[in-house]
Amino acid sequence: MANTTFNGPVRSENGFQSVSKNATTGAITVGTSYSDIITGSVQSLSGAGAVNLTDLITEVTTTGANALTLADGSAGQVKIITMVVDGGDGTLTPTTLAGGTTITFNDVGDGVVLVYGTTAGWVVVGNNGATIA
Repeated sequence: MANTTFNGPVRSENGFQSVSKNATTGAITVGTSYSDIITGSVQSLSGAGAVNLTDLITEVTTTGANALTLADGSAGQVKIITMVVDGGDGTLTPTTLAGGTTITFNDVGDGVVLVYGTTAGWVVVGNNGATIA
């Protein structure tokens, strides 16, 4: 197959794959499948309350010193939480948090990426400015 250049959006009903061809044998090797890109909806949470497990992203607007909760998830689940409006600190207390008990969001832009493991609970795999205690 020849190389093809596209200008504009490209759509595939069955996803995209990264492939390479061995110049000597002609064997094709399939790499990453781009149909598995992480996408998800956004929960807007204002004030104290529960961070849901159904949306990939939760954007937090604090209205004072707000207490936030996060239940245990499912194995391999990813959750992204970020502060978008700073009306005071938001302190998140997950049911199970590896390496701590709380995550505090102090400023706009503070955020964490969490992955749930059945043994460890929520594991912080990315942190931008939040305080883990």
